[in-house]
Amino acid sequence: MAVSSIQLGQVWRSDGDGQDYLVTKVYSEVFTQYAMLRPAGITAPDAPTVRIKVSKTPQGAALPGYTFTQEGSFLAFQFLSRTPSIT
Repeated sequence: MAVSSIQLGQVWRSDGDGQDYLVTKVYSEVFTQYAMLRPAGITAPDAPTVRIKVSKTPQGAALPGYTFTQEGSFLAFQFLSRTPSIT
């Protein structure tokens, strides 16, 4: 699935293992753009990262082997952990 652009904080689901991955960095090398992903459920210092070449088409940008999702389990956790408690 293509999106208009790959951005930090987006959640992508691996087509291979069904795990959610968080975009932690997007950068360019010469004429190629890359995205760094880490598993969404693991804290940052302990997380292995994966470098994926961004695929650009007339429909937008995509990460081959991954599907864009904002329904990832990580987002629900992230939202709940940032919601201020009312006392």
